[in-house]
Amino acid sequence: MKEFTAKDIRNIGVFGHGGEGKTTLSEAMLFNAGLIDRLGKVENGTTTTDYDPEEIARGISINVALAPLEWKNTKINVIDAPGFFDFYGEVTAAMTLADSALIVIGAVSGPVVGAEKAMSMCEKAHKARMIVINQLDRENANFEKVMGEINAKFGPSVVPIQLPIIEGGAFKGYVDVVNMTAKLFDGKGEKEVAIPASMESQAQSYYEKLTEAAAEADEALMEKYLETFELSREEMLKGLSVGVQTGVVTPVTCVSAAQNIGVATLLDIIVNYLPSADMAKAPNAKSVKTGADVVVKQDGKFAAQVVKTLFDQFGKYSVVKVYRGMLDVSVALYNANAEKAEKPTAPALMRGKKTYPMEKLYAGDIGVVPKLQYTATGDTLCDAADPIVFDEIEFPKPAISLAVTAKKQGEDDKVISGLNRITEEDPTIRIEKNAETGDVLIQGLGEMHIEVVCGKLKNKNNVEAQLADPRIPYRETIRNMAEAEGKHKKQSGGSGQYGVVQMRFEPAPEGVDYEFVNAIVGGVVPKEFIPAVEKGLKEALLRGVLAGYPMVGIKATLYDGKYHPVDSKEVAFKSAARLSYKAACVKANPTLIEPIYRYEIFVPSDYVGAISGDLSSRRGRMLGMNPVDGGTVVVAEAPLSEMFKYATDLRSMTQSRGSFTSEFVRYEDVPANIAKKIIESAKKEEEEEE
Repeated sequence: MKEFTAKDIRNIGVFGHGGEGKTTLSEAMLFNAGLIDRLGKVENGTTTTDYDPEEIARGISINVALAPLEWKNTKINVIDAPGFFDFYGEVTAAMTLADSALIVIGAVSGPVVGAEKAMSMCEKAHKARMIVINQLDRENANFEKVMGEINAKFGPSVVPIQLPIIEGGAFKGYVDVVNMTAKLFDGKGEKEVAIPASMESQAQSYYEKLTEAAAEADEALMEKYLETFELSREEMLKGLSVGVQTGVVTPVTCVSAAQNIGVATLLDIIVNYLPSADMAKAPNAKSVKTGADVVVKQDGKFAAQVVKTLFDQFGKYSVVKVYRGMLDVSVALYNANAEKAEKPTAPALMRGKKTYPMEKLYAGDIGVVPKLQYTATGDTLCDAADPIVFDEIEFPKPAISLAVTAKKQGEDDKVISGLNRITEEDPTIRIEKNAETGDVLIQGLGEMHIEVVCGKLKNKNNVEAQLADPRIPYRETIRNMAEAEGKHKKQSGGSGQYGVVQMRFEPAPEGVDYEFVNAIVGGVVPKEFIPAVEKGLKEALLRGVLAGYPMVGIKATLYDGKYHPVDSKEVAFKSAARLSYKAACVKANPTLIEPIYRYEIFVPSDYVGAISGDLSSRRGRMLGMNPVDGGTVVVAEAPLSEMFKYATDLRSMTQSRGSFTSEFVRYEDVPANIAKKIIESAKKEEEEEE
């Protein structure tokens, strides 16, 4: 492919709900551009952009994929995004790469939640968008019904520029509302025909709506329209162009990607209506040298941001969007985040899983840079002579944690190293070890997300992982005061071991996990043995007296004891402290406590009742409800043990419209009936280990 500058580049993200035909549409665009000789099918695993083994096995898009093509002297960087919410980190990457969006909506299903989220992301990012009503070849396809639902959700500024011509239940062509003409598909292309008589009134009605929407995009045009209620064709086209590029107007087109009907025309519309890369705004940036804000213009020294990291059998590829200057092998690459120089390297073009070398990559374009040593997703690459750093990309935070272990004994290290490599590709995955429970936790956006990661681990590293619910970091405490003697005496010939302590245990002040008080008077326990007493106690506190969980919230006072001038040793007083602890705490009303988290749950207001009822079933407590734009934020507290898979359950309850954040707040007593089961289970495990 030849080199293109920003004015001749369109960066188009393809978004929408899963199953609406986004990947099929991307495939059809590549076919029309002559880059593939047949249309691949998602169900057969033969599409260009769904090439990962997990994508092929599941029949869904999992990763953002690039599909650059040339159309009428314009480079269109097609960016195919997943539609399932477990992979919204990839959607975030796609939205970062895209300057405008095709939001694909099924002609049968209508504007479901994936379309809603894509529209919301475009509005937030101030990006132009176009709705593509796909699958018009399917039985029960209903353009008018879907269009009514679209307007009800997104408003009157969403206006068709095409109307489908349906004959005998089949999608045969379209009415071009902008030009008030009609075209039929004949299997080889399109031929112009008269607008069907049955559609003339409908076409005229939509032309008037389109004119009104175009007028709203330009103040001068709006004034004229309010005076005359009409615009010339040139004025309408001007307003429409401005409106689409600024996001004020959202045009609607119609296709059948699977049948390759209307796709070539869609490519024309992309070139003619959607903004070129030279109109795109770069992210906020700061000068590395001064820390001052920098206005990034395309004609400066090279600067790009890494939006995605990929690994294959040939190594590492960094997907970059160039915002300034030009990249070729002569550029001294500098990673402004890592503050390290990278070796100069030539960029490449990536289409699906294949890469093609390029000599140059200009501002506004998207490509890949191979084998960077220090560079990670989100980093800024720039010319060392003028270093800047872009604002970090805000990827979704993990919402679910599962414990991960190797399926085969002895392969735990292989699992961990493989997972750490995958986190380089996917910044929404985190791996951490819980110091209390010993569990290695994999955190992601949902159960499917984590399962897919384990599938990639098997495919890439030939090692299998197994998942389980994490162990809850329960703790133990005491509610009363108790005293006990701890005596350690051992005599087996020669020097013996002797140490006696009298200790008092009571609840510590609120917020204090542990307090040790030395109240010895008169040297009944010599001062050189006091540290041993405390050390033995600290070791003992790691295991509570109920179920073996760490003991917290305890104040221990050493007030009396005995020693032997010959046989007393540190080891004896350590053991005596442990014995005193066990004997006293059993009498001090020991209690099992559990972590409580605060949740802020955003849902459309219609779901508040269902959410409240569900939280109650999870032993949650409602703290309040705050109305916000688009819905309600429910504030609640609930035990962690009841909320591990809440991300999955919330999506199910709200048709994927709900989201939440959480933070730890405190520990509370476990209800007696639940505590009994936990204690019994812990004792059983201990017996089995013995």
